Amino acid sequence: MKVAIITGASSGMGYEFAKRLNAFSNFDEVWLIARREDRLNQLAKELDFKVRVLAWDLTDPKTCDTYKNLLETTKPEISLLINCSGFGKFCKTDEVSVDVNLNMIDLNCKAIVYMCQASIPYLEKGARIINIASVAAMQPVPYINVYAATKAFVLSFSRSLNRELKSNGVSVTAVCPFWTKTEFFDRAVKKDQNAVVKKYVAMYTTEQIVTRAIRDAKKRKDVSKFGFIARFQMILAKILPHSFVMSYWLRQQKLTKRK
Repeated sequence: MKVAIITGASSGMGYEFAKRLNAFSNFDEVWLIARREDRLNQLAKELDFKVRVLAWDLTDPKTCDTYKNLLETTKPEISLLINCSGFGKFCKTDEVSVDVNLNMIDLNCKAIVYMCQASIPYLEKGARIINIASVAAMQPVPYINVYAATKAFVLSFSRSLNRELKSNGVSVTAVCPFWTKTEFFDRAVKKDQNAVVKKYVAMYTTEQIVTRAIRDAKKRKDVSKFGFIARFQMILAKILPHSFVMSYWLRQQKLTKRK
């Protein structure tokens, strides 16, 4: 049974990838994973494939056993694994509870590691893994620091895993979007406080990011970047001192005097 698996499929880039699965291949079954079952059921009606809806919370340790059991029972040939689950918070570290920050690490990092590692024995030759990182992975970002750190982990993990799996004919692509218009901001921004991000240099659409990601994944690139601004910022973050990059970010967002 040839399978495609998408986490975070109920909205944003996960939803867009699901709508574009025909660009990759034909699948016997598509597994859609997210917490909002109603959204997944609606998406399932829109797809041309047989769909298995899995309303899971990937931060719940019990989900790991559930996924492992499902793999052992069905023994799928995984052709495509797309990890889109994740969230961020735009605020000072102490303005959010430590439980939320740890939950962010669980979802953005630990869940991706588990989904990838548990899936490896079932990946068919030629399979592709796509993990959502971020342009923020290239630099430390004050007031978005936990999120940026988790995405740095995703980028490093994905690139090295790509090398490890190459001999198996499997590729791993880390997608590094710039600001992208999704429901991400509904959770990231605290409505009752002054906004941390005051200047969005560019705002892209999920269609733009996913279109480039599909093209790059087909070419088996280890990193996918869309847009001149995103590419330019990632280059600057490599060559400039991070102390300067952080200072520039704080000045740009008028955060230098924030208490």
